[in-house]
Amino acid sequence: MSFDGIFIHALVRELQAKLLHGRIQKMHQPYKQEIVLTIRANGQNHKLLLSSHSSYARVQLTTMQYHNPENPPNFVMVLRKYLEGSILESIEQVENDRILHFTFSHRDELGDLQNIVLIVEIMGRHSNIILLNKETGRILDAIKHISLTQNTYRAILSGVEYLTPPKPKGKNPFILQDPELFETLSTAQDLSAQFLQQNFQGFGRDTAEELVYRLKDKPNEKLNVWHDFFASLNSIQPSLYENNGKEWFTPVAFLSLGKAKMVFDNLNELLDVFFTDKAEKDRTKQQAGSLLHRIKVERKKNQTKLKKLHATLKDTENAEDYRCKGELLTTFMAQVPKGSDFVELKNYYKEDQPIKILLKPSLSPNQNAQKYFQKYQKLKKSVRIVQEQIEQTKQEILYLESVESQLELATPVEIPIIFEELQTEGYIKAQSKKQKREKPSQPAVFQASDGTKILVGKNNLQNDRLTLKMAKKNDYWLHVKNIPGSHVIVESSRPSDETLTQAGILAAYYSKYRNSAQVPVDVVQVKHLRKPNGAKAGFVIYEGQKTILVTPSQKMVEQLKK
Repeated sequence: MSFDGIFIHALVRELQAKLLHGRIQKMHQPYKQEIVLTIRANGQNHKLLLSSHSSYARVQLTTMQYHNPENPPNFVMVLRKYLEGSILESIEQVENDRILHFTFSHRDELGDLQNIVLIVEIMGRHSNIILLNKETGRILDAIKHISLTQNTYRAILSGVEYLTPPKPKGKNPFILQDPELFETLSTAQDLSAQFLQQNFQGFGRDTAEELVYRLKDKPNEKLNVWHDFFASLNSIQPSLYENNGKEWFTPVAFLSLGKAKMVFDNLNELLDVFFTDKAEKDRTKQQAGSLLHRIKVERKKNQTKLKKLHATLKDTENAEDYRCKGELLTTFMAQVPKGSDFVELKNYYKEDQPIKILLKPSLSPNQNAQKYFQKYQKLKKSVRIVQEQIEQTKQEILYLESVESQLELATPVEIPIIFEELQTEGYIKAQSKKQKREKPSQPAVFQASDGTKILVGKNNLQNDRLTLKMAKKNDYWLHVKNIPGSHVIVESSRPSDETLTQAGILAAYYSKYRNSAQVPVDVVQVKHLRKPNGAKAGFVIYEGQKTILVTPSQKMVEQLKK
Protein backbone atom coordinates (compact mmCIF):
# COMPACT_ATOMS: atom_id res chain seq x y z
CA MET A 1 0.00 0.00 0.00
CA SER A 2 1.15 3.50 -0.67
CA PHE A 3 1.40 5.90 2.25
CA ASP A 4 -1.96 7.40 1.29
CA GLY A 5 -4.61 9.44 3.09
CA ILE A 6 -6.50 6.33 4.27
CA PHE A 7 -3.39 4.85 5.90
CA ILE A 8 -2.43 8.20 7.43
CA HIS A 9 -5.94 8.56 8.91
CA ALA A 10 -5.40 5.30 10.87
CA LEU A 11 -1.81 6.21 11.72
CA VAL A 12 -2.77 9.59 13.21
CA ARG A 13 -4.95 7.90 15.83
CA GLU A 14 -2.05 5.64 16.81
CA LEU A 15 0.35 8.59 17.06
CA GLN A 16 -2.13 10.62 19.09
CA ALA A 17 -2.55 7.80 21.61
CA LYS A 18 1.21 7.51 22.15
CA LEU A 19 2.56 11.04 21.74
CA LEU A 20 0.02 13.72 22.68
CA HIS A 21 1.14 16.04 25.50
CA GLY A 22 4.63 14.59 25.32
CA ARG A 23 7.73 16.77 25.64
CA ILE A 24 10.49 16.92 23.03
CA GLN A 25 13.77 15.73 24.54
CA LYS A 26 16.10 15.54 21.51
CA MET A 27 16.19 16.36 17.81
CA HIS A 28 18.55 14.91 15.22
CA GLN A 29 18.89 15.01 11.45
CA PRO A 30 20.68 11.74 10.65
CA TYR A 31 20.19 12.17 6.90
CA LYS A 32 19.63 15.06 4.56
CA GLN A 33 15.87 14.55 4.24
CA GLU A 34 14.95 13.00 7.60
CA ILE A 35 14.38 14.22 11.14
CA VAL A 36 14.16 12.14 14.33
CA LEU A 37 12.39 13.67 17.35
CA THR A 38 12.71 11.97 20.73
CA ILE A 39 9.46 12.64 22.59
CA ARG A 40 8.88 11.73 26.23
CA ALA A 41 5.23 10.72 26.65
CA ASN A 42 3.30 8.35 28.91
CA GLY A 43 6.45 7.52 30.84
CA GLN A 44 8.39 6.41 27.74
CA ASN A 45 10.76 7.85 25.17
CA HIS A 46 9.46 7.55 21.60
CA LYS A 47 11.48 8.20 18.43
CA LEU A 48 9.34 9.95 15.83
CA LEU A 49 10.78 9.75 12.32
CA LEU A 50 9.73 12.44 9.84
CA SER A 51 10.94 11.77 6.31
CA SER A 52 10.74 13.89 3.15
CA HIS A 53 12.57 11.28 1.07
CA SER A 54 11.38 11.30 -2.53
CA SER A 55 10.67 7.53 -2.48
CA TYR A 56 10.17 6.77 1.22
CA ALA A 57 8.49 9.90 2.61
CA ARG A 58 6.56 9.00 5.74
CA VAL A 59 5.84 9.64 9.42
CA GLN A 60 6.27 6.86 11.95
CA LEU A 61 7.52 5.83 15.37
CA THR A 62 10.68 3.79 14.98
CA THR A 63 12.97 1.59 17.03
CA MET A 64 15.82 1.92 14.53
CA GLN A 65 19.15 3.31 15.72
CA TYR A 66 20.25 6.33 13.68
CA HIS A 67 23.67 7.93 13.49
CA ASN A 68 23.78 11.40 15.01
CA PRO A 69 26.01 13.69 12.88
CA GLU A 70 28.82 15.42 14.76
CA ASN A 71 27.93 18.75 13.14
CA PRO A 72 24.15 19.30 13.12
CA PRO A 73 22.68 20.78 9.89
CA ASN A 74 21.10 24.24 9.94
CA PHE A 75 17.52 22.95 9.87
CA VAL A 76 17.93 20.88 13.03
CA MET A 77 19.55 23.88 14.75
CA VAL A 78 16.42 25.93 13.97
CA LEU A 79 14.23 23.08 15.24
CA ARG A 80 16.17 23.03 18.50
CA LYS A 81 15.74 26.77 18.90
CA TYR A 82 11.96 26.64 18.58
CA LEU A 83 11.02 23.13 19.71
CA GLU A 84 13.45 21.93 22.37
CA GLY A 85 11.46 21.23 25.53
CA SER A 86 8.14 22.06 23.82
CA ILE A 87 4.89 20.15 24.38
CA LEU A 88 3.09 18.34 21.57
CA GLU A 89 -0.48 19.70 21.73
CA SER A 90 -2.07 18.15 18.64
CA ILE A 91 -1.56 15.91 15.62
CA GLU A 92 -3.91 16.58 12.73
CA GLN A 93 -4.36 15.35 9.18
CA VAL A 94 -5.42 18.02 6.68
CA GLU A 95 -8.69 16.82 5.11
CA ASN A 96 -7.88 13.26 4.00
CA ASP A 97 -4.69 14.43 2.35
CA ARG A 98 -1.10 13.35 2.92
CA ILE A 99 -0.35 16.39 5.06
CA LEU A 100 0.19 16.24 8.82
CA HIS A 101 0.35 19.12 11.29
CA PHE A 102 2.20 18.64 14.60
CA THR A 103 1.40 21.61 16.83
CA PHE A 104 3.71 22.38 19.77
CA SER A 105 3.47 24.92 22.58
CA HIS A 106 6.77 26.66 23.25
CA ARG A 107 8.00 29.62 25.31
CA ASP A 108 10.31 32.06 23.57
CA GLU A 109 13.28 33.92 25.06
CA LEU A 110 10.90 36.39 26.78
CA GLY A 111 8.80 33.63 28.27
CA ASP A 112 5.83 34.24 25.99
CA LEU A 113 3.90 31.18 24.88
CA GLN A 114 4.10 30.42 21.17
CA ASN A 115 2.38 27.83 19.00
CA ILE A 116 4.80 26.28 16.52
CA VAL A 117 3.58 23.90 13.81
CA LEU A 118 5.76 21.26 12.21
CA ILE A 119 4.16 20.40 8.86
CA VAL A 120 4.99 17.18 7.02
CA GLU A 121 3.89 17.15 3.38
CA ILE A 122 4.12 13.65 1.89
CA MET A 123 4.03 14.24 -1.86
CA GLY A 124 6.68 12.08 -3.55
CA ARG A 125 9.60 14.15 -4.79
CA HIS A 126 7.81 17.30 -3.60
CA SER A 127 7.72 16.05 0.02
CA ASN A 128 8.88 18.54 2.63
CA ILE A 129 9.09 19.26 6.35
CA ILE A 130 8.23 22.85 7.24
CA LEU A 131 8.47 24.74 10.55
CA LEU A 132 5.76 27.38 10.90
CA ASN A 133 4.84 30.11 13.39
CA LYS A 134 1.11 29.52 13.82
CA GLU A 135 0.27 33.10 14.86
CA THR A 136 2.03 34.84 11.95
CA GLY A 137 1.52 32.04 9.42
CA ARG A 138 5.13 32.54 8.28
CA ILE A 139 7.71 29.88 7.61
CA LEU A 140 10.56 29.70 10.12
CA ASP A 141 12.53 27.17 8.06
CA ALA A 142 12.13 24.05 5.91
CA ILE A 143 14.19 20.96 5.24
CA LYS A 144 13.96 21.78 1.50
CA HIS A 145 14.01 25.39 0.33
CA ILE A 146 11.89 26.04 -2.78
CA SER A 147 11.99 29.37 -4.63
CA LEU A 148 9.36 30.78 -7.01
CA THR A 149 11.66 29.98 -9.92
CA GLN A 150 11.35 26.31 -8.93
CA ASN A 151 7.64 26.42 -8.11
CA THR A 152 5.48 29.28 -9.42
CA TYR A 153 2.57 28.31 -7.13
CA ARG A 154 4.37 28.93 -3.83
CA ALA A 155 7.80 29.52 -2.32
CA ILE A 156 9.02 27.65 0.75
CA LEU A 157 11.62 29.93 2.28
CA SER A 158 12.28 31.42 5.71
CA GLY A 159 10.05 34.44 6.38
CA VAL A 160 7.62 33.68 3.54
CA GLU A 161 3.93 33.25 4.33
CA TYR A 162 2.97 29.58 4.23
CA LEU A 163 0.59 28.63 1.45
CA THR A 164 -1.07 25.21 1.62
CA PRO A 165 -0.68 22.87 -1.37
CA PRO A 166 -3.62 22.74 -3.80
CA LYS A 167 -6.58 20.99 -2.19
CA PRO A 168 -7.06 17.43 -3.49
CA LYS A 169 -10.01 16.82 -5.79
CA GLY A 170 -12.96 14.77 -4.61
CA LYS A 171 -14.90 14.27 -1.41
CA ASN A 172 -13.57 13.33 2.01
CA PRO A 173 -14.78 9.71 2.49
CA PHE A 174 -14.70 9.99 6.28
CA ILE A 175 -17.30 12.78 6.51
CA LEU A 176 -19.43 11.99 3.43
CA GLN A 177 -23.16 11.50 4.02
CA ASP A 178 -24.94 8.41 2.65
CA PRO A 179 -27.18 10.18 0.07
CA GLU A 180 -24.21 11.87 -1.58
CA LEU A 181 -22.12 8.69 -1.35
CA PHE A 182 -24.89 6.59 -2.91
CA GLU A 183 -25.38 9.08 -5.73
CA THR A 184 -21.65 9.18 -6.50
CA LEU A 185 -21.30 5.40 -6.57
CA SER A 186 -24.50 4.94 -8.59
CA THR A 187 -23.46 7.36 -11.33
CA ALA A 188 -20.21 5.50 -12.02
CA GLN A 189 -20.22 4.11 -15.55
CA ASP A 190 -17.24 1.96 -14.61
CA LEU A 191 -16.62 1.42 -10.91
CA SER A 192 -12.84 1.30 -11.07
CA ALA A 193 -9.89 2.27 -8.90
CA GLN A 194 -9.38 5.32 -11.10
CA PHE A 195 -13.00 6.41 -10.51
CA LEU A 196 -12.55 6.24 -6.72
CA GLN A 197 -9.29 8.19 -6.88
CA GLN A 198 -10.90 10.93 -8.98
CA ASN A 199 -14.02 11.29 -6.81
CA PHE A 200 -12.71 10.69 -3.27
CA GLN A 201 -9.74 12.10 -1.36
CA GLY A 202 -6.82 10.09 -0.07
CA PHE A 203 -7.09 6.86 -2.05
CA GLY A 204 -3.84 5.29 -3.17
CA ARG A 205 -4.05 2.95 -6.14
CA ASP A 206 -3.92 -0.26 -4.10
CA THR A 207 -6.48 0.95 -1.52
CA ALA A 208 -8.85 1.92 -4.31
CA GLU A 209 -8.38 -1.48 -5.99
CA GLU A 210 -9.14 -3.26 -2.69
CA LEU A 211 -12.39 -1.31 -2.18
CA VAL A 212 -13.44 -1.92 -5.82
CA TYR A 213 -12.74 -5.64 -5.28
CA ARG A 214 -15.11 -5.65 -2.31
CA LEU A 215 -17.78 -3.53 -4.04
CA LYS A 216 -17.87 -5.77 -7.10
CA ASP A 217 -18.07 -8.85 -4.92
CA LYS A 218 -21.38 -7.52 -3.52
CA PRO A 219 -22.71 -5.14 -6.19
CA ASN A 220 -26.15 -4.78 -4.53
CA GLU A 221 -24.74 -3.83 -1.10
CA LYS A 222 -22.45 -0.93 -2.01
CA LEU A 223 -23.21 1.23 1.04
CA ASN A 224 -22.80 -1.66 3.47
CA VAL A 225 -19.53 -2.72 1.86
CA TRP A 226 -18.27 0.89 1.97
CA HIS A 227 -19.16 1.32 5.64
CA ASP A 228 -17.71 -2.07 6.58
CA PHE A 229 -14.38 -1.16 4.98
CA PHE A 230 -14.11 2.18 6.79
CA ALA A 231 -15.34 0.64 10.06
CA SER A 232 -12.49 -1.89 9.86
CA LEU A 233 -10.04 1.02 10.11
CA ASN A 234 -11.22 1.48 13.71
CA SER A 235 -9.90 -2.00 14.62
CA ILE A 236 -6.80 -2.18 12.47
CA GLN A 237 -4.92 -5.31 11.46
CA PRO A 238 -1.56 -4.08 10.11
CA SER A 239 -0.50 -6.59 7.45
CA LEU A 240 2.41 -7.20 5.13
CA TYR A 241 1.77 -8.96 1.81
CA GLU A 242 3.99 -10.29 -0.92
CA ASN A 243 2.43 -10.48 -4.37
CA ASN A 244 4.19 -10.94 -7.74
CA GLY A 245 7.57 -10.27 -6.16
CA LYS A 246 6.42 -6.98 -4.61
CA GLU A 247 5.65 -6.18 -0.98
CA TRP A 248 2.55 -4.31 0.18
CA PHE A 249 1.66 -2.89 3.60
CA THR A 250 -1.94 -2.28 4.65
CA PRO A 251 -3.73 -1.01 7.81
CA VAL A 252 -6.33 -3.81 7.60
CA ALA A 253 -6.56 -7.17 5.86
CA PHE A 254 -6.85 -6.69 2.07
CA LEU A 255 -8.94 -9.49 0.58
CA SER A 256 -7.63 -8.82 -2.92
CA LEU A 257 -4.04 -9.63 -1.86
CA GLY A 258 -4.71 -13.10 -0.43
CA LYS A 259 -3.03 -14.34 2.73
CA ALA A 260 -0.80 -11.90 4.64
CA LYS A 261 2.90 -12.66 4.90
CA MET A 262 3.05 -11.08 8.38
CA VAL A 263 0.57 -9.43 10.75
CA PHE A 264 1.67 -6.81 13.31
CA ASP A 265 0.40 -5.36 16.57
CA ASN A 266 0.52 -1.77 15.33
CA LEU A 267 1.14 0.33 12.25
CA ASN A 268 4.52 1.63 13.39
CA GLU A 269 5.97 -1.89 13.75
CA LEU A 270 4.70 -2.64 10.25
CA LEU A 271 6.36 0.50 8.85
CA ASP A 272 9.65 -0.32 10.56
CA VAL A 273 9.75 -3.74 8.92
CA PHE A 274 8.60 -2.52 5.49
CA PHE A 275 10.71 0.63 5.16
CA THR A 276 13.85 0.04 7.21
CA ASP A 277 15.57 -2.40 4.87
CA LYS A 278 14.49 -0.57 1.71
CA ALA A 279 15.38 2.91 2.99
CA GLU A 280 18.68 1.71 4.47
CA LYS A 281 19.70 0.07 1.20
CA ASP A 282 18.78 3.21 -0.73
CA ARG A 283 20.76 5.44 1.64
CA THR A 284 23.70 3.07 1.55
CA LYS A 285 23.63 3.08 -2.25
CA GLN A 286 23.67 6.89 -2.27
CA GLN A 287 26.45 7.22 0.31
CA ALA A 288 28.54 4.34 -1.01
CA GLY A 289 28.09 5.20 -4.70
CA SER A 290 31.24 7.30 -5.08
CA LEU A 291 33.29 4.85 -2.98
CA LEU A 292 32.09 1.88 -5.03
CA HIS A 293 32.97 3.71 -8.24
CA ARG A 294 36.47 4.46 -6.95
CA ILE A 295 36.99 0.87 -5.80
CA LYS A 296 35.80 -0.53 -9.16
CA VAL A 297 38.16 1.82 -11.05
CA GLU A 298 41.09 0.74 -8.84
CA ARG A 299 40.20 -2.93 -9.23
CA LYS A 300 39.99 -2.63 -13.03
CA LYS A 301 43.32 -0.79 -13.09
CA ASN A 302 44.98 -3.57 -11.09
CA GLN A 303 43.43 -6.28 -13.28
CA THR A 304 44.92 -4.55 -16.35
CA LYS A 305 48.27 -4.30 -14.55
CA LEU A 306 48.13 -8.02 -13.73
CA LYS A 307 47.65 -8.92 -17.41
CA LYS A 308 50.68 -6.81 -18.37
CA LEU A 309 52.80 -8.40 -15.64
CA HIS A 310 51.89 -11.89 -16.85
CA ALA A 311 52.87 -10.84 -20.39
CA THR A 312 56.21 -9.55 -19.04
CA LEU A 313 56.75 -12.79 -17.15
CA LYS A 314 56.20 -14.75 -20.35
CA ASP A 315 58.89 -12.66 -22.06
CA THR A 316 61.37 -13.58 -19.33
CA GLU A 317 61.05 -17.24 -20.25
CA ASN A 318 63.85 -16.50 -22.79
CA ALA A 319 66.35 -16.03 -19.94
CA GLU A 320 67.66 -19.60 -20.19
CA ASP A 321 68.29 -19.12 -23.94
CA TYR A 322 70.70 -16.25 -23.16
CA ARG A 323 72.55 -18.31 -20.53
CA CYS A 324 72.80 -21.23 -22.95
CA LYS A 325 74.26 -19.05 -25.72
CA GLY A 326 76.76 -17.49 -23.32
CA GLU A 327 77.90 -20.97 -22.22
CA LEU A 328 78.28 -22.17 -25.82
CA LEU A 329 80.30 -19.08 -26.81
CA THR A 330 82.60 -19.61 -23.81
CA THR A 331 83.05 -23.32 -24.53
CA PHE A 332 83.72 -22.94 -28.27
CA MET A 333 85.43 -19.54 -28.13
CA ALA A 334 88.19 -20.69 -30.45
CA GLN A 335 85.59 -21.43 -33.14
CA VAL A 336 84.03 -17.94 -32.94
CA PRO A 337 85.36 -15.71 -35.73
CA LYS A 338 86.19 -12.10 -34.86
CA GLY A 339 84.14 -9.34 -36.58
CA SER A 340 81.40 -11.76 -37.64
CA ASP A 341 77.61 -11.08 -37.36
CA PHE A 342 76.84 -14.62 -36.20
CA VAL A 343 78.27 -18.03 -35.54
CA GLU A 344 76.76 -21.51 -35.84
CA LEU A 345 77.75 -23.93 -33.06
CA LYS A 346 76.72 -27.37 -31.85
CA ASN A 347 74.25 -27.11 -28.94
CA TYR A 348 75.25 -29.85 -26.50
CA TYR A 349 72.15 -28.98 -24.44
CA LYS A 350 70.03 -30.33 -27.28
CA GLU A 351 71.93 -33.36 -28.65
CA ASP A 352 74.41 -31.25 -30.63
CA GLN A 353 71.77 -29.72 -32.84
CA PRO A 354 73.20 -26.67 -34.63
CA ILE A 355 72.26 -23.28 -33.15
CA LYS A 356 72.75 -19.88 -34.73
CA ILE A 357 74.03 -17.23 -32.27
CA LEU A 358 73.97 -13.55 -33.23
CA LEU A 359 77.11 -11.53 -32.51
CA LYS A 360 78.20 -7.91 -32.39
CA PRO A 361 81.07 -7.55 -34.88
CA SER A 362 82.67 -4.78 -32.82
CA LEU A 363 83.04 -7.04 -29.76
CA SER A 364 85.44 -9.90 -29.13
CA PRO A 365 84.10 -13.47 -28.72
CA ASN A 366 84.56 -13.20 -24.92
CA GLN A 367 82.76 -9.85 -24.80
CA ASN A 368 79.86 -11.29 -26.83
CA ALA A 369 79.63 -14.17 -24.34
CA GLN A 370 79.61 -11.74 -21.40
CA LYS A 371 76.79 -9.75 -23.09
CA TYR A 372 74.64 -12.88 -23.16
CA PHE A 373 75.41 -13.60 -19.49
CA GLN A 374 74.47 -9.99 -18.57
CA LYS A 375 71.12 -10.30 -20.36
CA TYR A 376 70.52 -13.60 -18.55
CA GLN A 377 71.23 -12.06 -15.13
CA LYS A 378 69.02 -9.07 -15.88
CA LEU A 379 66.10 -11.25 -16.97
CA LYS A 380 66.59 -13.61 -14.02
CA LYS A 381 66.42 -10.67 -11.63
CA SER A 382 63.36 -9.24 -13.38
CA VAL A 383 61.59 -12.61 -13.07
CA ARG A 384 61.81 -12.35 -9.29
CA ILE A 385 60.63 -8.71 -9.32
CA VAL A 386 57.75 -9.44 -11.70
CA GLN A 387 56.64 -12.43 -9.63
CA GLU A 388 56.65 -10.25 -6.50
CA GLN A 389 54.65 -7.58 -8.33
CA ILE A 390 52.16 -10.21 -9.55
CA GLU A 391 51.65 -11.44 -5.97
CA GLN A 392 51.23 -7.87 -4.67
CA THR A 393 48.75 -7.05 -7.43
CA LYS A 394 46.74 -10.19 -6.70
CA GLN A 395 46.57 -9.21 -3.01
CA GLU A 396 45.53 -5.70 -4.03
CA ILE A 397 42.68 -7.09 -6.15
CA LEU A 398 41.56 -9.39 -3.31
CA TYR A 399 41.55 -6.45 -0.90
CA LEU A 400 39.55 -4.24 -3.28
CA GLU A 401 37.06 -7.06 -3.84
CA SER A 402 36.65 -7.40 -0.06
CA VAL A 403 35.96 -3.66 0.32
CA GLU A 404 33.53 -3.76 -2.60
CA SER A 405 31.70 -6.67 -0.95
CA GLN A 406 31.57 -4.82 2.38
CA LEU A 407 30.19 -1.68 0.74
CA GLU A 408 27.43 -3.72 -0.90
CA LEU A 409 26.46 -5.23 2.48
CA ALA A 410 27.08 -2.14 4.65
CA THR A 411 24.55 0.00 6.48
CA PRO A 412 24.77 3.81 6.34
CA VAL A 413 26.40 3.85 9.80
CA GLU A 414 29.24 1.63 8.51
CA ILE A 415 30.05 3.72 5.41
CA PRO A 416 32.17 6.34 7.29
CA ILE A 417 34.24 3.51 8.85
CA ILE A 418 35.00 2.04 5.41
CA PHE A 419 35.76 5.56 4.17
CA GLU A 420 38.30 5.96 6.99
CA GLU A 421 39.84 2.60 6.09
CA LEU A 422 40.29 3.69 2.46
CA GLN A 423 41.94 6.89 3.69
CA THR A 424 44.31 4.84 5.86
CA GLU A 425 45.19 2.60 2.91
CA GLY A 426 45.82 5.63 0.69
CA TYR A 427 42.97 5.16 -1.81
CA ILE A 428 41.36 8.42 -0.68
CA LYS A 429 43.32 11.54 0.14
CA ALA A 430 43.17 12.22 3.87
CA GLN A 431 41.62 15.56 4.83
CA SER A 432 44.15 18.05 6.13
CA LYS A 433 41.71 19.38 8.72
CA LYS A 434 42.12 17.56 12.01
CA GLN A 435 38.98 15.71 12.90
CA LYS A 436 37.85 14.47 16.26
CA ARG A 437 39.06 10.90 16.59
CA GLU A 438 36.14 8.59 17.16
CA LYS A 439 36.28 5.32 19.10
CA PRO A 440 36.97 2.28 16.91
CA SER A 441 33.76 0.67 15.68
CA GLN A 442 32.91 -2.64 17.29
CA PRO A 443 32.10 -5.96 15.60
CA ALA A 444 28.51 -7.21 15.54
CA VAL A 445 27.65 -9.49 18.46
CA PHE A 446 25.60 -12.68 18.10
CA GLN A 447 24.79 -15.55 20.42
CA ALA A 448 24.66 -19.22 19.45
CA SER A 449 21.71 -21.33 20.60
CA ASP A 450 23.86 -22.75 23.44
CA GLY A 451 24.81 -19.24 24.62
CA THR A 452 28.29 -19.08 23.03
CA LYS A 453 29.27 -15.57 21.96
CA ILE A 454 29.98 -15.05 18.24
CA LEU A 455 31.59 -11.86 16.87
CA VAL A 456 31.40 -10.73 13.25
CA GLY A 457 33.62 -8.07 11.65
CA LYS A 458 31.75 -5.78 9.24
CA ASN A 459 34.79 -4.17 7.54
CA ASN A 460 38.51 -4.86 7.19
CA LEU A 461 39.56 -2.67 10.14
CA GLN A 462 37.13 -4.56 12.35
CA ASN A 463 38.30 -7.87 10.87
CA ASP A 464 41.94 -7.11 11.75
CA ARG A 465 41.15 -5.89 15.25
CA LEU A 466 38.78 -8.80 15.92
CA THR A 467 41.09 -11.55 14.67
CA LEU A 468 44.50 -10.21 15.71
CA LYS A 469 43.76 -8.35 18.94
CA MET A 470 40.41 -9.31 20.46
CA ALA A 471 40.32 -13.06 19.80
CA LYS A 472 42.09 -15.55 22.06
CA LYS A 473 44.49 -18.08 20.55
CA ASN A 474 42.13 -21.00 21.25
CA ASP A 475 39.02 -19.28 19.86
CA TYR A 476 37.72 -20.48 16.51
CA TRP A 477 37.89 -18.36 13.35
CA LEU A 478 35.60 -18.79 10.33
CA HIS A 479 35.64 -17.28 6.84
CA VAL A 480 34.01 -18.14 3.54
CA LYS A 481 36.45 -20.08 1.41
CA ASN A 482 38.36 -18.14 -1.25
CA ILE A 483 36.02 -15.12 -1.51
CA PRO A 484 35.71 -11.77 0.34
CA GLY A 485 33.68 -11.82 3.52
CA SER A 486 33.59 -11.11 7.25
CA HIS A 487 35.90 -12.61 9.85
CA VAL A 488 33.84 -14.55 12.40
CA ILE A 489 35.13 -15.44 15.86
CA VAL A 490 33.55 -18.07 18.12
CA GLU A 491 34.59 -17.29 21.68
CA SER A 492 35.13 -20.89 22.72
CA SER A 493 38.01 -23.37 22.65
CA ARG A 494 35.60 -26.31 22.32
CA PRO A 495 32.51 -25.15 20.42
CA SER A 496 29.79 -27.63 19.52
CA ASP A 497 29.17 -28.63 15.91
CA GLU A 498 25.86 -26.75 16.07
CA THR A 499 27.62 -23.56 17.21
CA LEU A 500 30.20 -23.84 14.41
CA THR A 501 27.40 -24.36 11.89
CA GLN A 502 25.60 -21.25 13.16
CA ALA A 503 28.85 -19.27 13.02
CA GLY A 504 29.37 -20.58 9.49
CA ILE A 505 25.91 -19.33 8.52
CA LEU A 506 26.91 -15.87 9.78
CA ALA A 507 30.17 -16.01 7.78
CA ALA A 508 28.28 -16.98 4.62
CA TYR A 509 25.52 -14.41 5.20
CA TYR A 510 28.05 -11.57 5.53
CA SER A 511 29.76 -12.39 2.25
CA LYS A 512 29.09 -12.31 -1.49
CA TYR A 513 27.50 -15.74 -1.15
CA ARG A 514 24.61 -14.39 0.94
CA ASN A 515 22.01 -15.66 -1.54
CA SER A 516 23.73 -18.99 -2.34
CA ALA A 517 23.29 -22.51 -1.01
CA GLN A 518 25.93 -24.97 0.26
CA VAL A 519 28.57 -22.28 0.85
CA PRO A 520 32.04 -23.61 1.84
CA VAL A 521 33.34 -22.00 5.06
CA ASP A 522 36.84 -22.56 6.47
CA VAL A 523 37.12 -23.22 10.22
CA VAL A 524 40.41 -22.98 12.13
CA GLN A 525 41.67 -21.95 15.56
CA VAL A 526 43.05 -18.43 15.82
CA LYS A 527 46.53 -19.72 16.77
CA HIS A 528 46.89 -21.08 13.22
CA LEU A 529 46.37 -17.65 11.63
CA ARG A 530 49.17 -15.36 10.49
CA LYS A 531 49.25 -11.92 8.91
CA PRO A 532 52.11 -11.45 6.42
CA ASN A 533 54.25 -8.33 6.80
CA GLY A 534 52.84 -5.46 4.80
CA ALA A 535 49.55 -7.24 4.05
CA LYS A 536 46.38 -5.22 3.58
CA ALA A 537 43.83 -4.84 6.36
CA GLY A 538 41.72 -7.97 6.78
CA PHE A 539 44.19 -10.31 5.03
CA VAL A 540 45.48 -13.37 6.89
CA ILE A 541 46.88 -16.77 5.92
CA TYR A 542 46.24 -20.04 7.72
CA GLU A 543 46.71 -23.78 7.64
CA GLY A 544 45.15 -26.85 9.27
CA GLN A 545 41.61 -25.71 8.55
CA LYS A 546 38.54 -27.85 7.98
CA THR A 547 35.73 -26.81 5.64
CA ILE A 548 32.03 -27.00 6.39
CA LEU A 549 29.08 -26.42 4.05
CA VAL A 550 26.26 -24.09 5.16
CA THR A 551 23.29 -22.31 3.60
CA PRO A 552 22.85 -18.65 4.66
CA SER A 553 19.53 -17.85 6.33
CA GLN A 554 18.31 -14.38 7.25
CA LYS A 555 15.87 -15.95 9.72
CA MET A 556 18.73 -17.72 11.49
CA VAL A 557 20.80 -14.51 11.55
CA GLU A 558 17.89 -12.68 13.21
CA GLN A 559 17.60 -15.46 15.80
CA LEU A 560 21.31 -15.26 16.60
CA LYS A 561 21.29 -11.50 17.16
CA LYS A 562 22.05 -10.84 20.78
